[in-house]
Amino acid sequence: MRKKKFIDHRFPIAFAHRGGALDAPENSLTAFKLASSMGYKYLETDVHATKDGVVIAFHDHVLERVTDSVGVIADLEYAEIASAKINGEERIPLLIELLEEFPEARFNIDPKHDGVVDPLIKIIQSTKAIDRICIGSFSDTRISRIAKILGENLCTGTGPRGISKIQLGRFVNRLEIPSGDCVQVPMHVKGVPLITPKFVERVHSLGKVIHAWTINERNDIEKLLDYGVDGIMTDRLDVLKSTFTDRGIWF
Repeated sequence: MRKKKFIDHRFPIAFAHRGGALDAPENSLTAFKLASSMGYKYLETDVHATKDGVVIAFHDHVLERVTDSVGVIADLEYAEIASAKINGEERIPLLIELLEEFPEARFNIDPKHDGVVDPLIKIIQSTKAIDRICIGSFSDTRISRIAKILGENLCTGTGPRGISKIQLGRFVNRLEIPSGDCVQVPMHVKGVPLITPKFVERVHSLGKVIHAWTINERNDIEKLLDYGVDGIMTDRLDVLKSTFTDRGIWF
């Protein structure tokens, strides 16, 4: 299997989750600039589309948790959202702005709503950014829709159904192996360990890489590195960077 350009990098990869959500306002331009200034080359974000099809970097379906405005994003036109301030301080960035502001960065993007799929595809096509994007989602349908249009050069995460199959580890033949280049999963699910040495070995045996999210404690980072994961997403940029640096594996 040919390695996609997104993951054609020395492992393990350090990801700034939502730009580093515990070091700066999540999914803000300030957060992404901080991560970039610290040497992070992989940035994780979420996207929604407004009623008029503008793609913004934002996690929630509604505005109120992290901004000074209220409302469902999909029901609002961008002009109604443009004045919303993250933590009451700065506006929500557009995805295209992030791609242009950080031309050397690679973006792990989670499309949070069905309505963002088509506008997201258009942005990836127009910016010719396919080689530096990975699409991961809790929706198998969204991943497959985007992958079908953008083709084999796009890096994708394995969807929930595929991850469940990998957990079971039962494949009659190679045709049953789930799609996706990256298995991106939490360390635990409902208190039960998901990422174990055996699980990592199984992912690798299928020709895939494994990325862990969202890991903020040094002890957990150390454990996952010992397991052999290929990437770690964090909200605590300093903790992940210092752990990687101490091991001599920082970028």
